[in-house]
Amino acid sequence: MMKIGVISTVGVPACYGGYETLVENLLTYCQHSDVNYQVYCSSVAYSKKRKEYKNAQLKYFPFKANGPIGILYDSCSLFHAYFTCDVIMSLGTVGCFWLPLFKLFSSKKVIVNLDGLDDKREKWNRLARFVIRNARNIAAKKADVIIADNFVIQKYIKDKYHRDSVLIEYGGDNAYTYYDENQLSKYGLKRNEYAFKVARIEPENKIDVILEAFSKMPLQKLVLVGNWNKNLYGRNTRKYYEKFSNLILLDPIYNSQEINLLRSNCNIYIHGHSAGGTNPSLVEAMYLGLPIIASNVPYNRATTEDKALYFNDSKDLCNIVLSLSHIQKKEIASCMKNIAERRYLWKIIADKYEQLYH
Repeated sequence: MMKIGVISTVGVPACYGGYETLVENLLTYCQHSDVNYQVYCSSVAYSKKRKEYKNAQLKYFPFKANGPIGILYDSCSLFHAYFTCDVIMSLGTVGCFWLPLFKLFSSKKVIVNLDGLDDKREKWNRLARFVIRNARNIAAKKADVIIADNFVIQKYIKDKYHRDSVLIEYGGDNAYTYYDENQLSKYGLKRNEYAFKVARIEPENKIDVILEAFSKMPLQKLVLVGNWNKNLYGRNTRKYYEKFSNLILLDPIYNSQEINLLRSNCNIYIHGHSAGGTNPSLVEAMYLGLPIIASNVPYNRATTEDKALYFNDSKDLCNIVLSLSHIQKKEIASCMKNIAERRYLWKIIADKYEQLYH
């Protein structure tokens, strides 16, 4: 039996977040009987602390997984895994400062998912960007296996660090179609009569660009789900745009049936993410067969194989939405579904990860 220690996530069961959803599905779709997972969890995030979940052992540390304290959380997880696991997999690089020391005393395989170019995100200050960049540099040099979740990231790793990496994206088939007319009407919505987006409320996700565009299209409804109260940007943005009757700005929804109700019944999915690599919410929308309009960045083009529509600014987005025909929507939706069924199934993703452990 091979024990795989998974560090640098909030933990499981997954509530929100790409890496947590990844781990959830690695457990669900585990295909090799000799693979056993040990997942490190933040006890701050879980009132109920399970010892096991989907045949995985859960270990807890009393720190938040995110923010500055996340370095301590990841470090504790890494050192515990050093003594108890055969393979260590870090989903993110913050805890990788210790890898040079770790590799002096251990020959255990270390797998690191580099998490895109996180230091490029607008939300980070200079110090945070410095820490993230240096952690990534160490991980790229010391990890035995590097995972890139997007072709653009893979190319960056090759050009920057002269190392090969393994391309493994995310699955989207955890998303599903669900329709309930009464539930939808509670939001003042009808099937196929609104656009939809779910995202963290951060500048890099083009929240203000998208809202500006739809505020100029009063006949086009937009539902935008996100953590508006997380920061000043979110609070100020919501305060300004909530006066527009066609903009429905909702707080985070953790119920999968509810989020799939809103997402699967929209007539356009807007994807504003402009940083990182392959985004889980994008591949989920693709799997649902939604017509997608995405921010015009290389990551999104790689994920959608240049088959979606792309915007640079609010004027672009307005023009695309207003000119998009029903036939075009169907064609794009069909392309997205076909790509997702070929590339973004969790069974495929889980198998690719398991091949790395041996």
